[in-house]
Amino acid sequence: MSVLLRLEGIEKSFPGVKALDGVNLNVSAGKVMGLVGENGAGKSTLMKVLTGIYKRDAGFINYLGQNRNFKSPRDSQQAGISIIHQELNLLPELSIAENIFLGREKVGTMGRILWKDMYASADKLLAKLGVKRSSKIRLGELGIGEQQMVEIAKAISFESKVIIMDEPTDTLTETETTALFNVINELRDSGHGIVYISHRLKEIFEICDDVTVIRDGQFIGESPVSDIDEDRLIEMMVGRRLDEQFPRVEVQPGQVSLEVKELSGPRLDNISFSLHEGEILGVSGLMGAGRTELMKAIYGAYPVTGGSVSLFGETLKIKSPHDALEAGIAYISEDRKADGLVLGLSIIENMTLAALREFSSAAGHIHRSREKEAVDSYIDTFNIRTPSRDQAVGNLSGGNQQKVAIAKGLMDRPKVFILDEPTRGVDVGAKKEIYQLINRFKEEGMSIILVSSEMPEILGMSDRILVMHEGRICGEYKAEEADQEKLMACAIGRGR
Repeated sequence: MSVLLRLEGIEKSFPGVKALDGVNLNVSAGKVMGLVGENGAGKSTLMKVLTGIYKRDAGFINYLGQNRNFKSPRDSQQAGISIIHQELNLLPELSIAENIFLGREKVGTMGRILWKDMYASADKLLAKLGVKRSSKIRLGELGIGEQQMVEIAKAISFESKVIIMDEPTDTLTETETTALFNVINELRDSGHGIVYISHRLKEIFEICDDVTVIRDGQFIGESPVSDIDEDRLIEMMVGRRLDEQFPRVEVQPGQVSLEVKELSGPRLDNISFSLHEGEILGVSGLMGAGRTELMKAIYGAYPVTGGSVSLFGETLKIKSPHDALEAGIAYISEDRKADGLVLGLSIIENMTLAALREFSSAAGHIHRSREKEAVDSYIDTFNIRTPSRDQAVGNLSGGNQQKVAIAKGLMDRPKVFILDEPTRGVDVGAKKEIYQLINRFKEEGMSIILVSSEMPEILGMSDRILVMHEGRICGEYKAEEADQEKLMACAIGRGR
């Protein structure tokens, strides 16, 4: 196989941190190269250097046999390198077709857009990805998983020689992931080179031919996937062995803390359940089952038409997230950028945003020293990789942003902590750290609801598991009686 792209000895520094220190990457025609590493290892920085967002300090980029210096993403894209970012870069008010061909509209001799041809081309791309939607509809009408497929269709439309996919399955269902893998196989068979960045190591072994590992901004190694196993790959990524992926602890549950009775609303149908102190209640189900809607309804961010929520026997009147926070319920959203963080603000400003009263005097003055001490403690405990507490959250890697979002929820010392996809986009080392923290909160008597699309996570961390299907709870299982087959059967409507 011929090498399409070769990066060698890439270095990049920012004030106070060396982000890349001698990183190599090889991408061959007809092959999928996995790129893995912990959050903050330098994967995204390397891709930004490649595509011209950042100027490298040292090293070279050889593309199609020539040393290149791309000055912008448009420059690299026109050369034949496309990147599908983890965070979507689409316009919700435009149609699907307009998003796919934005800036490259099909134009006739009189300068008019050839709408019929453009829609037909877009429909063909969607069909290739298994998306059963008309390209004429507004993008904002799609769920986040389908929007991700549109982003992939856009990249494919460039007919690029090298396609970079950054966590492409993070928001996809199993069906959508299968469709994507079929497309990747087609692209590989037609001679494209693909860089596949993922924290889901199962996918690396399923779809990649080779894998490159970087750690702390340094190149650790490259290997054929067939010559390495998951334990060795994890060890290369984190620099140590992870003996147990899900460090579940046994705690004797306390009294009932949260009780939900006959809660109903749009896409929610007569839901009842209870939660105890010192308990992790897992909530499973397929995308669209109503898991997030239920959590937001409890938190006051989703409309409710009936039912009640009680905390330690007292019926709550929650009309907004502020009411929930005041009562002692914190919610960490699955979409940290839209609902959880203010990317332009610093780490310290984000972490303490909802808990400023904890650091304020009676006169309303903020005790800055106490605030800094608390934030530094979380930075240390969560192992958040940042030059300082004053770093803008938008400059952190996705996993470190997630850690900031979780720390923000804990600042208010909640009684009930709702974690919606808490490890989405988080590497295996950081996941283990988050699981250990969750266990610590559990041992301290906190009541935790864990919503996750990852079945091993639900099975490995939960004491009890609720399964949702079409807005209803279709089953409840104790940890010791649950398995993947039972949960999946219930999730598709064939369970209890």
